[in-house]
Amino acid sequence: MDSKTLDLTRITPYGDTMNDGKVQISFTLPVENGEKGVEAAKILSKKMGLMDPCVAYSSELDKGFTFFVVYGSLIHSVDYTQIHVESVNVDTMSMEETNEYIKENIKRKIVVVGASTGSDAHTVGIDAIMNMKGYAGHYGLERYEMIEAYNLGSQVPNEEFVKKAIELKADVLLVSQTVTQKDIHIQNLTNLVELLEGEGIREKVILICGGPRISHELAKELGYDAGFGPGKYADDVATFAVTEMVSRMSNNRGE
Repeated sequence: MDSKTLDLTRITPYGDTMNDGKVQISFTLPVENGEKGVEAAKILSKKMGLMDPCVAYSSELDKGFTFFVVYGSLIHSVDYTQIHVESVNVDTMSMEETNEYIKENIKRKIVVVGASTGSDAHTVGIDAIMNMKGYAGHYGLERYEMIEAYNLGSQVPNEEFVKKAIELKADVLLVSQTVTQKDIHIQNLTNLVELLEGEGIREKVILICGGPRISHELAKELGYDAGFGPGKYADDVATFAVTEMVSRMSNNRGE
């Protein structure tokens, strides 16, 4: 391919010109910072698929550990036309629109319970969705007139989360997972679904999870109704939750 032609069946990174494949990668090797370490970084980069790799930067992090920044041209490409991603397919409503939608279609306040469950001590994600001030100009669910939002915080055992959901007669459950080492988020999310099924309430709630390693596709695989990753806000979550509730209500009426 020349430097001007865009071929969606052979997409490669763009650096200075079309199809040059230029990328910058960084990694740490457990070696001393020196010529031998730099050569090791180059060899490893070639094995990753970089052509003519150049070590643009190297720095000793600690004795026997070196951080490398490598620049080069990626030899691989991807067929963009063959990519199909499962995503939440709803037109996001504003807070005001969501409130009106609830008034017109559900005719009562809905109850949303959220938490970072299991051993996860991070609250940034769930706070961004739940807290009144929200995040990046998107108000959290606590500010919604037609939503009763209960933020249980972090490190909430799944058993306690389910118990609270039953006590509050929750319509929607939100689970934030930030810690992903050894796929602990998958284990925890799976356990929650099992507990909800054991209590006989899984189909009675809208179950949503979110976090940096969460995709809609993964969430569906684990038994959730939706998954939201980075770049999603309270209005995205609220829109899905209320439209899904109304869809279920219609199906239950046989409409």
